[in-house]
Amino acid sequence: MARHASDQARGEEAPSMRVSHGAPLGPLTTLGIGGPAATLAELTDPADFPEFVALADGCPGDPVCLGEGSNVLVGDLGCASAVLRMNTRGIRIGSADADGRVRVTVQAGHPLTDLVATTVAEGLSGMEMLAGIPGTTGATPVQNVGAYGQEVADTMVEVTAWDWRRRRTVRLDASACGLGHRTSVFKHSRRWVLLTLVFALRRSGLSTEITYPTVARQLDIPLGGRVPQAEAAEAVLAVRRRRGMVLCGTNTESRSIGSVFLSPEVSPAEADRLRALDAPVNRFPDGSSRVSASWLIREAGFGLGHRLAPGVRISSLHYTLVADDGARAADFSAAVDLVGRRVLDRTGVRLVPEIDFIGEGRRPAVVPG
Repeated sequence: MARHASDQARGEEAPSMRVSHGAPLGPLTTLGIGGPAATLAELTDPADFPEFVALADGCPGDPVCLGEGSNVLVGDLGCASAVLRMNTRGIRIGSADADGRVRVTVQAGHPLTDLVATTVAEGLSGMEMLAGIPGTTGATPVQNVGAYGQEVADTMVEVTAWDWRRRRTVRLDASACGLGHRTSVFKHSRRWVLLTLVFALRRSGLSTEITYPTVARQLDIPLGGRVPQAEAAEAVLAVRRRRGMVLCGTNTESRSIGSVFLSPEVSPAEADRLRALDAPVNRFPDGSSRVSASWLIREAGFGLGHRLAPGVRISSLHYTLVADDGARAADFSAAVDLVGRRVLDRTGVRLVPEIDFIGEGRRPAVVPG
């Protein structure tokens, strides 16, 4: 079966790429922080991408790609490089292959929340635990987005990208993308702009196994159980809402970038030491042992709602950083640095920010450890 959702063919009165100068970037991010873009291009029709290439060639520095801005901190001085806001939309669902996998091709600017909802409605299993994660689909492989036992690496099979170094469009299979724990070849690199992505899913009325206790409790089932996909997705959304991690308009608890810090990898000896302190240390698909960043922040003495810098505090719902009115990028960076230093002091573990900082101004530091 082939299906097109929101596909927009050239010639159907699709607007051309829109270019503006001096546009504020803060409102285009979930933090709502940051200065203006010297040049901002908003791409709706994929066929117009060559226009952006020509535009970027006339601007200083490496071009920046911005989706929904859900993992981005824009510097207070803004961005002198050309900024591309990827607004392309479209999902194409193909037929099952010999292995029973259905290839789903998605435009990079398509919202991940809509993609997940579409796959659940179509009975395609493999992405239901990603319900409620903000951002565009094109941003997901950058840090190998994952939650509650699923990650992009489980289902993504290839991407099409523009390679600024080779000056052409390239196709990369999943193995060439270097997908690891919240990382990839795309992370902290301006070499590529992701254009389309292909996922391989399986038709099933049931979800994958429920492996996270919080979701299992929400569903009132034992770990390892399976439920209808729609029920699994709704349970994940309920858990995320309680933690303030579903974006909802003016709610200041959602003015965040999700997990500010990676869950740090620890050695076997460190894992034993931390487990003796009742720290949640878990094994991850890449074979690493990692301790919860939230636990480390709490253990360092930060309470919910703790004020860290002007306009920046710990969320009142869970252990991440949120912005209030008046916050600046420099304040947010200072808050990140403060948390990192104190966690290292109190626990001996070094936190690493996973924020994508763009533009000019003070960046969050990586605390030496």
